[in-house]
Amino acid sequence: MTLGLLAALVLVLAIGGFFLGRQRALSTAKGDLRKLHSLPGYYGQTVALFTAVPAFAFMVFWLFAQPALIETRVAKLLPGEEHLDLVMSDVRKIAEGLDLLVARGMLSNATVSDMRADLSDVRSRMGDVGIALGSNVKPAVFQAAKRYRALNNMGHTGMTVAVLAAALLGFGFAFMRIRPEFRARNVSESFVKVLLIAASLVAIATTVGIVLSLVFETINFFKIYPAADFFLSLTWNPKFGGGSELGIWPLIWGTLYVSLIALAVAVPIGLFAAIYLAEYASKKLRAIAKPLLEILAGIPTIVYGLFALITVGPMLRDYFAEPMGLGTSSSSVMTAGLVMGIMIIPFVSSLSDDIINAVPQSLRDGSYGLGATQSETVKQVILPAALPGIVGAILLAASRAIGETMIVVLGAGAAAKLSLNPFEAMTTVTVKIVSQLTGDTEFASPETLVAFALGLTLFGFTLILNIVALVIVRKYREQYE
Repeated sequence: MTLGLLAALVLVLAIGGFFLGRQRALSTAKGDLRKLHSLPGYYGQTVALFTAVPAFAFMVFWLFAQPALIETRVAKLLPGEEHLDLVMSDVRKIAEGLDLLVARGMLSNATVSDMRADLSDVRSRMGDVGIALGSNVKPAVFQAAKRYRALNNMGHTGMTVAVLAAALLGFGFAFMRIRPEFRARNVSESFVKVLLIAASLVAIATTVGIVLSLVFETINFFKIYPAADFFLSLTWNPKFGGGSELGIWPLIWGTLYVSLIALAVAVPIGLFAAIYLAEYASKKLRAIAKPLLEILAGIPTIVYGLFALITVGPMLRDYFAEPMGLGTSSSSVMTAGLVMGIMIIPFVSSLSDDIINAVPQSLRDGSYGLGATQSETVKQVILPAALPGIVGAILLAASRAIGETMIVVLGAGAAAKLSLNPFEAMTTVTVKIVSQLTGDTEFASPETLVAFALGLTLFGFTLILNIVALVIVRKYREQYE
């Protein structure tokens, strides 16, 4: 039974349990002549919950535990293998290919069981279903794949039986508890409360998981590469053959340089646009201009990157860099910074506009009553009152700029260097994270693991920006009734 079919069957049992539980509650109340503690629907909900929740929880646990247990048993069939992770990857691919061949009727289960490790035949059959095997696959790997497939199928059968048993046991347990004095509403509402708490913890758990994954791999990186060279070196020159120089400062400089140019473009344009839309524009013009401005946030970053590569880069080169003798390349920090600044204008303008509109009208009226003009009111009353929110919007835009990749790849190039010339090609941390993890590279090498150290460093920068924004907002925030 497929996983989707099993889940659908559990849901059908739960829905049926709801209606049967509701009907039993009504019948019990009539026969017992006692008033139900809860509405009949709550009794049906308890039956549905006890049917579905334990079954799905058991299914999730089984799906997480089964691969680890199977791989542990299959690994015992591969003694002496040096790169066990890579070998297990081939085992999984062959097992997946065998499943596809059986599913498409190209092989039978009996044929798979009798197949010998004739790898030329195996490779040709795998090619028929789009799975390519390397020339270094050993016969023992094929035997391990057959064992992996057999255990996996056995595990799925066991999971089906166990999940259905859990659903039926939960159904029977809840169905037998239906009595007039049973507090079904309390049980149902307690479950909803637990569900809401779990939903609120998802973001925290995700953040913790991201940080821990970065921290553990970064520790592995610093075990094989000196931390002093990473943080103090001014040279970035990775070599997958060994002898790499992995200093982070050229990447940090490129990231900050591009981000500063982007903010220099986005902050004044976005802030002025927000002031105009909030204080000067008519309602009709605002209703048209604000959605058009926010469209910029919905354009894919790859489109911005192509715009930088084809239009902005050549224009800056032909009209500024070459006449001024500052460079001959269309890929530059200025190209990426300008285009990225255009991209993050809506982050500044839209948030600032909402914050300015949140300033109470009584402050404007008081300023006008004292004889201030509209521009004086904006400068001396509205902007100071909205300052914390505006600063938060700017820092949010800065975090967005620091994490951008595609625009930098196409607009700024991939040269890691320390230079003040804005018309030279440079690169950022995010670009190098992608390049270090791209391709068929050994995951245990420092040239690959450095991507996690770069990611953790970038996470630290954005975290500091968020903390600064939070401090500013708390310090200068003014609350109005």
